[in-house]
Amino acid sequence: MKTIDELLAEGVDGKRVFVRADLNVPMADGLITDDGRIRAVLPTVKALADAGAKVVVASHLGRPKGAPDPKFSLLQAAERLGELLGAPVAFAQDTVGPAAHDAVNGLQPGQVAVIENLRFNAGETSKDDTERGEFADQLAALADVYVGDGFGAVHRGHASVYDLPARLPHYAGYLIATEVGVLKKLTEDVQRLYVVVLGGAKVSDKLAVIDQLLGKADRILIGGGMVYTFLKAKGYEVGSSLLQEDQLATVAEYVERAEKTGVELVLPVDTLVAPEFPDLSAKTPGNPATVPADAMPAGQMGLDIGPETAKLYAAKLADAATVFWNGPMGVFEHPDYAAGTRAVAQALVESKGFTVVGGGDSAAAVRILGFDESAFGHISTGGGASLEYLEGKTLPGLAALED
Repeated sequence: MKTIDELLAEGVDGKRVFVRADLNVPMADGLITDDGRIRAVLPTVKALADAGAKVVVASHLGRPKGAPDPKFSLLQAAERLGELLGAPVAFAQDTVGPAAHDAVNGLQPGQVAVIENLRFNAGETSKDDTERGEFADQLAALADVYVGDGFGAVHRGHASVYDLPARLPHYAGYLIATEVGVLKKLTEDVQRLYVVVLGGAKVSDKLAVIDQLLGKADRILIGGGMVYTFLKAKGYEVGSSLLQEDQLATVAEYVERAEKTGVELVLPVDTLVAPEFPDLSAKTPGNPATVPADAMPAGQMGLDIGPETAKLYAAKLADAATVFWNGPMGVFEHPDYAAGTRAVAQALVESKGFTVVGGGDSAAAVRILGFDESAFGHISTGGGASLEYLEGKTLPGLAALED
């Protein structure tokens, strides 16, 4: 895989460089609530611009249905990129149409343009190779060189991620190079003890990675909505908590495998419950109660790990040499149910080991809860991509960058 440093050494002055970024930032009421992914691509964009490239930045945002949809426009992301760069950024109101060509043709060396949401064109995500290829051809007409730096999308076989690199000289940007280096530390050169913390809503999203980690991790801590399927598999009452009954047998088998292989699988000893899911917009008090994990009342919903579990998990992280964390411990967006996630984040900050926050909601939680990002070894920009890499899958966007 060639890197951007090799491209810069070859020279980019006056060349049109297409940067496939991941500007898929969370939005609320038309405003960006977390600009972490925009900041993550800054080193690549700035290095190219400083070297005299005409930089064309492209990304998706959300899941529009292959047609323009104003609520998924990249305009806000383009404006934020310009603010962070400290320089104007042109914005094209289409992807491969007249506006995109005008924006790119108007660039001077060292300038940057952002084209509109790639998913406004059905060819970006099409399962038809021909349709996807035609869109990739149209994108290729905008550039001379391709730089892949949208790590959060490399597990997708989309036109701009998989097909376009085959049509242009291609290189990995700084973000992708960093992410792959970190993931290798979690798979090929692991320092032990290796502790993994998994949370989030659905256990089904994490089954494949748990399957892999049962042969690699020393200790796995489970939290979030997914933990109630584990507790149910042990025969405990879980009230009205999130539960995937179709996964109970698989989860029970994983618990048994962990015991046989010597992997320490740690579940909560207490949990915060309330009668219903909180109103996140109003931030009204949730009036939670703390109950033992094996004695949840019927009709109550588990919404965070309890205080004793938070202490337990912090202790289980204290002696780790390597930590990978993916998924919050509870409904961290509400102040009454953020303590568990905060405790895990604080334990990582205090850890002397190499700590990786695995993207998605975990990365957002770190920022929303006010932690200094530099206190962690690495904060990934791609939760799904990180998990699929740990599962041992071939990621299309990485494969496309190989020579």
